[in-house]
Amino acid sequence: MTPDDLDFLPLKVTHIDEGGRRCFDPEDKRRLIEACHKPGASVSGLALKAGVNANQLRKWVKREYGQKADAHAPAFVPVVEVAAPRPATLEALAAPMRAETVRVSQRPPLPSRLTAQLPNGVSLELECMAQDTALLKAMIDTLRAR
Repeated sequence: MTPDDLDFLPLKVTHIDEGGRRCFDPEDKRRLIEACHKPGASVSGLALKAGVNANQLRKWVKREYGQKADAHAPAFVPVVEVAAPRPATLEALAAPMRAETVRVSQRPPLPSRLTAQLPNGVSLELECMAQDTALLKAMIDTLRAR
């Protein structure tokens, strides 16, 4: 952040309300909140330069972030199915081989994996077998209710 980016600091007080609280220029306040989101920005340091309490600035940043997150939050969490690779056909497997016998694996199927990125930034990863569908449905219903 260059000093020119912060040339609007300290914040200008537009008026003082009947409770004795200072009201700041909305445009400068918005620029200060944006400056807090830049990489390497210190909220405490910016609050000191702006002439406001660091806790107050954190509340402004949190309130502004919450409004943006609510505006862009999807109604549902996108669920992406990761399909297992299709097994190769016996002809395709046998073609490059010499006269060897090709046997199909008798291993049980691999578990399914479900990964979801929640709007609050939490990543959820579930791994289940075919018999776990009722449990998976209950977990998704519980998450939807929150």
